[in-house]
Amino acid sequence: MILLRFIKHLWYWNMLIGARLLCSMVFRLRAYGRENVPKEGGFLLLSNHQSFLDPIVCSVPLQRECCFAARSSLFTPLRGAFISSLNSLPIKRGSADLSGIKKFIAKLKEGYGLILFPEATRTTDGRISDIKPGFSLLSKRSNTPVIPVVIDGSYECWPKGKYFFSMGQIVIHYGRPITPERIKELGDEKFVEFLVATLRQMQNEIRVKHGKEPYDYN
Repeated sequence: MILLRFIKHLWYWNMLIGARLLCSMVFRLRAYGRENVPKEGGFLLLSNHQSFLDPIVCSVPLQRECCFAARSSLFTPLRGAFISSLNSLPIKRGSADLSGIKKFIAKLKEGYGLILFPEATRTTDGRISDIKPGFSLLSKRSNTPVIPVVIDGSYECWPKGKYFFSMGQIVIHYGRPITPERIKELGDEKFVEFLVATLRQMQNEIRVKHGKEPYDYN
């Protein structure tokens, strides 16, 4: 069991090195705020969702091993074995998947970073949609901080409906941690409102910094 975990760990980091090279050459990836990601212990990354590239983009700049939530329909025999080897965990969309939630909490308690996309689906225009309550449960049950994350540029590189990606620049920003205590204080609905407002503000700051028009969310 220990040997299997070591092999899986080695496989993950080798694949990540390859992904870093791809992101550097093809997408000119720029990352800001990496100092906001804890150096030890579990943490929950809640990111906007622009393209299929997002799980890679979220994890590539970090020195921490992460796991990912992926919809259960992706876990066909061959593809499922591959994405499972890269720490992907299945989640049923459109239902309260208690077994999936328990696995996520276990991974957070083991000290992994868990990457989730609370919009549940990719954007159709680059903007950040409203999200539903419920994600605060993971932080409270595992006693781990939430790191708000914004990706910008992956929508242009691989928009929904396009079969393959194109070259471009992708920028990612890791925001300041939101502690479990703060999340409990806010409550589920207020936390969601705070998270959406934070992500949209971070997104527009990044866009302006890189010479793009900010989105109008009014």
